[in-house]
Amino acid sequence: MNYYKILEVCSTATQKEIKQSYRRLVKRFHPDSQHHSANHDSIVEINTAYEILGDVQRRSHYDQQLEGKSDQTKRERRNRAAQSHAQQRRQASKEADQSLQRWMKTIYGPLNRLFLNVLNPLHSQIDLLAADPFDDELMADFEDYLRECHQYLEKAHVIFASQPNPVEAAKIALSLYYCLNHLDDGLDELGQFASCYDEYYLHTGKELFRLAKQLLLEAKVIAQNFS
Repeated sequence: MNYYKILEVCSTATQKEIKQSYRRLVKRFHPDSQHHSANHDSIVEINTAYEILGDVQRRSHYDQQLEGKSDQTKRERRNRAAQSHAQQRRQASKEADQSLQRWMKTIYGPLNRLFLNVLNPLHSQIDLLAADPFDDELMADFEDYLRECHQYLEKAHVIFASQPNPVEAAKIALSLYYCLNHLDDGLDELGQFASCYDEYYLHTGKELFRLAKQLLLEAKVIAQNFS
């Protein structure tokens, strides 16, 4: 019960204002007033409130109690707010972790496999071709390898664009992005070599593949922290 509310005054009301309000309410609620709002329970509350607020010392003690309750209420609200904030942070962290794990499984894993399918056979393919670069059958096999690599990278582009990258995986995603670009450019250089047999294109293609492999290894090191 708030005695100020019962007497319909604010907590800063003067004693005179409290007394005036008390008298007004007594006339309204007193059972002997013949007023339609007469109510015994209400007049009991009004009298109880005035006994406290109408006495300066008792009012002062009551105000101290109210202030203590107000401080306690504020503390409780702050605690609830802190608990709610902590819960929201835990939920956000949980969702972020789930998003990261999903990205690692559906984006990083497939991309890593596709890139390795492109990178790993390169040296053996070049070794085979080195036996006689002008052999039509050997060159046809090498061109088949290049076409298959293009198919792998087309899939990689689709997978990479299928969902946004989590903030936590930004460094991995960046390494994969540059790896994909180097592989695209490297295949173009190797394709030029297959067309004109110019060793410059072969050397450039191999160097781009080397850089791409290095980027893929960097992504793998970072990814191990999330496993």
